[in-house]
Amino acid sequence: MFKFEKLSVGQKAIAFSDLMYVQSNAFPADERFALTDQIRRAVVSIPSNIAERSARADTDYAKFVSYATGSLYEVVTQAFIARRRSYLDEKGFTKISSDAEEIGRMLSGLRDSLRL
Repeated sequence: MFKFEKLSVGQKAIAFSDLMYVQSNAFPADERFALTDQIRRAVVSIPSNIAERSARADTDYAKFVSYATGSLYEVVTQAFIARRRSYLDEKGFTKISSDAEEIGRMLSGLRDSLRL
């Protein structure tokens, strides 16, 4: 088992990626190489950075947690845009927002635990 698999924030981030893939499947075809691609790259970056930091020295740890947080903010911004364009319904947007807030708190707690 890899270190990141033991972290609940890593597991939650992977589940969030699944959610965003499902939600973005309903986006219009003409968004395939625009918002759909951008949101998927950003959401995959969250667990990827959590995993990558787990393979590095503790001094790099906070940097990768910050990268994951930045990607989370990207996804939330893109979800707002998708909702405004009517690509996401209110229920889907609310779920995304709620999950993102939870992951954000978890990442913040992880980052705080790294401060010496």
